[in-house]
Amino acid sequence: MTQDHSTGAQPLLFIDAETVARHLPWPQLLQALHDAFAATDLSTPPRGHYHMQGLAQERTPVLLSMPAWSGALGVGVKLVSVYPDNHTRQLPSIHGLYVLIEGLTGRPEAVLEAGELTARRTAAASALASRYLSRGDSQTLLMVGTGRLSQYLPLAHAQVRPISRVLVWGRTAAKAEDSALALRGLGLQAEAVTSLQDACAQADIVSCATLSSQALIEGQWLRPGTHVDLVGAFTPQMREADDAVFTRVSAVWCDTLAGGLSEAGDIVQALASGALDKTRIAGELADLCRATAPPARGAADITVFKSVGASLEDLAAARLCLQRLQHSQAA
Repeated sequence: MTQDHSTGAQPLLFIDAETVARHLPWPQLLQALHDAFAATDLSTPPRGHYHMQGLAQERTPVLLSMPAWSGALGVGVKLVSVYPDNHTRQLPSIHGLYVLIEGLTGRPEAVLEAGELTARRTAAASALASRYLSRGDSQTLLMVGTGRLSQYLPLAHAQVRPISRVLVWGRTAAKAEDSALALRGLGLQAEAVTSLQDACAQADIVSCATLSSQALIEGQWLRPGTHVDLVGAFTPQMREADDAVFTRVSAVWCDTLAGGLSEAGDIVQALASGALDKTRIAGELADLCRATAPPARGAADITVFKSVGASLEDLAAARLCLQRLQHSQAA
């Protein structure tokens, strides 16, 4: 923390990952995201998306810049680096910082560690969509992927559905078991699985958070009534679900239509192949949050939520974190 004593300026806070996690409990974070998506005064310009050639990586790293502002929440911008090969160095693939700025004066208020912020708001957005799109009696969740989000997505979904069993699949059995063990430590009944096909046949909700460039989930594996939560594939070249998923789906929803139609590899590729037509893209998360009732769904309907990340999620989460931190310090 630093302070300009010559001007009496308020301190610029640095909020580390542990503090971010402690001040973003799931119920309050879900409500903050709901309120942000339901609001009409938010400005969210397209994110800057830069492929950083020449950095001697097997897969090209990506730099993202995500600004947003509103009268109620102020101004914020997130800078994120995505290094797909970092697993070979035992490092996270994603690093970032979030700068929160006072809307009235433009004064920087806080810099937050963005990895934790992003993971928690991403999981909360998926759970918020699931509240509207998955079956109310969904009990078994399949987690595809073993990164940081494999710990957050099941916890977030369990806030809105009676999740009593979590199946975890990863590219290696050891990583899947490690992730399942960690989830058990967090109070969920979790087990590692080796057959993705068999696990899909048991799941009410399939949540994918990977950096895959090839489809992992096949539509023929899904049982009627499944909700599919696609969190990876944030570029047009990436993919987690095959064409057959989209030929079976009754409705596709996105966190933002602009992001879904331009960046989400699952949607971009399914539209290009003809497996998905735009009439089955029902809308975006803001439409769900502003509606007076959830969309009708049959018991056998298969639904898809595609998340590519929305800058308003970061702004809402960062503001909530700072408010709760300041309240705790004042208490």
